Amino acid sequence: MNSPVIVLVRPQLGENIGKAARAMLNFGLAEMRLVSPRDGWPNPSAGPAASGADIVLEKAQVFESVADAVADCAHVYATTVRKRGVTKPVVTPEVAAREIHGVQERCAILFGPERSGLATDDVALARTIITVPINPEFGSLNLAQAVILVAYEWSKHVGLESPPLVDIEPPAPQEELDGMIGQLDAMLEEAGYYFPPDRVPTAKRTLRTLLTKPRWSSPEVRTMRGVLSALSGKKRHRAE
Repeated sequence: MNSPVIVLVRPQLGENIGKAARAMLNFGLAEMRLVSPRDGWPNPSAGPAASGADIVLEKAQVFESVADAVADCAHVYATTVRKRGVTKPVVTPEVAAREIHGVQERCAILFGPERSGLATDDVALARTIITVPINPEFGSLNLAQAVILVAYEWSKHVGLESPPLVDIEPPAPQEELDGMIGQLDAMLEEAGYYFPPDRVPTAKRTLRTLLTKPRWSSPEVRTMRGVLSALSGKKRHRAE
């Protein structure tokens, strides 16, 4: 599995470094490199913002320049939403992710400082530009958002575990559902709900249609019948 190195170039706020680490680890990336972080490193504000992604912060390496940070990487991508005066291939995060998975050499992805993004000289060090199709009237992604977009596309090609599925109860037998509807129908009759008489068949049909739309399970039917019994006064809590 070829995991790209995430390089944050001159990041300004510790909180944003932490949020970027959180975004990375969510999608299986753990190697972060920092280039001249404005407030130094380590930064006490990064940990709380990382929300548990401490392993990324603990292993983060600090470099003086972008060139030093990517010296061991054969494929370097620069993320930017602005047009540059540099002629390089421009790809989406999806295409970049496929390319990274298709090579054996180390890859790095550069992300610029929060306020201004990567400088032209930073982009010049990259071989490929990653850009996100974005609203031309409002191209404002924060650092963590940019990392999430790229990391997510990379993660789609690896076997990350999905959240466990919850077993769905089988649908209740029709007999149980009819019993619940009959119980409610009797309560409505007693309460004088069905009026006028000529509308009773339509009202009952509508009610049955409404109650048979959900995929009621047996426990759900029992719960609802317990609610109806309580409302009718036939079910009372026993004294402790």
